Amino acid sequence: MLRILLLTPLLLVAAAVLPVAAQEELPPGEKNFHTFSIAAVDPETGESGVAVTTRNPCVANGVPWVRVGVGAVATQARTRTQYGEELLSRLAAGMSAEEALRERLAEDEGAPYRQVGVVGLDGGVAQHTGSEARYWAGHRSGPDYAAQGNLLVGPEVVDAVAEDFEGTRGSGLSLADRLISALQAGQAAGGDARRGRRQSAGVLVADPREGGSRRDDGISTHINVCEHETPVAELRRIHDAVSQKVGYRTLTMFAGSDVVQLRVLIAEGGCAADTNLVGEDGDLGSPALRIFDADLAGAVDACREEFGLSTPESGGSPAGFADREFVDRLWELVESRGLGDAVRRRLAPLRRITR
Repeated sequence: MLRILLLTPLLLVAAAVLPVAAQEELPPGEKNFHTFSIAAVDPETGESGVAVTTRNPCVANGVPWVRVGVGAVATQARTRTQYGEELLSRLAAGMSAEEALRERLAEDEGAPYRQVGVVGLDGGVAQHTGSEARYWAGHRSGPDYAAQGNLLVGPEVVDAVAEDFEGTRGSGLSLADRLISALQAGQAAGGDARRGRRQSAGVLVADPREGGSRRDDGISTHINVCEHETPVAELRRIHDAVSQKVGYRTLTMFAGSDVVQLRVLIAEGGCAADTNLVGEDGDLGSPALRIFDADLAGAVDACREEFGLSTPESGGSPAGFADREFVDRLWELVESRGLGDAVRRRLAPLRRITR
């Protein structure tokens, strides 16, 4: 049986251990998070963050800890959540990551059951995989990250996490984006050895740059997928959707006969009288009328305001938001002007099915 404790970066270690009781009683404030994670910093931006996933619910409630301008901590296996603030406070006081972790472990009777990664913006990297961490357990690090895991399919998971993160240095991606990418690589390599259990994932990042966060504590990204069938993929989806990363949705310019019909309804309803939406001659066959352009979007917003519906100015809807409710209100307006039948006859050729 191999039992190795190392605080030195750039090494991969493994701990082969005996299984523990399925219903192990833990001290107050501790929880088992058998998992893999990466704690990291970006020296160029000053960001610090952690990404993590496991086959237990709500892993991001206990494992990741960051402090703006200081560093990041991942505390897992038999997780002592207090390690987060305890180690970050030591880093903030000027201790190196190795000194902080060594001092804290020396005070902890549960150290053999812990797995911890610490990365400081000014104080290096330190890791600990206790001798009682569930097999396969180990860690790997570089100058700006600490990747670790326990109860994994094998060392290839941590290797994949580390190599992916190293591969995105200097890429221009945000730290959160890079951390999620590394997590995806570990998941693709096999991830957690367990199957048939509830899963979760999370990413937590602090950004010290001006405008980097809306919060006093500098937290810029906090995505907690507490339970999901594919939590790492969901973590990626949420990140890309919220950051509006190109590719997260299909972009297109709406075009079609329904756009022409919308133009006619607005024109006949008179709620955007200052905008000519159907041309001078009223020829509905013009290809230009089939395109949902900026003029039409502005007319939609003007009508929505008249109807008392949300607009971009009120913060309630995107520009040119023409949903079913809006269309129904347009028809009500047209009908109130006694034009309903005439408009329907005018629109009939546009609605005809000829296939």
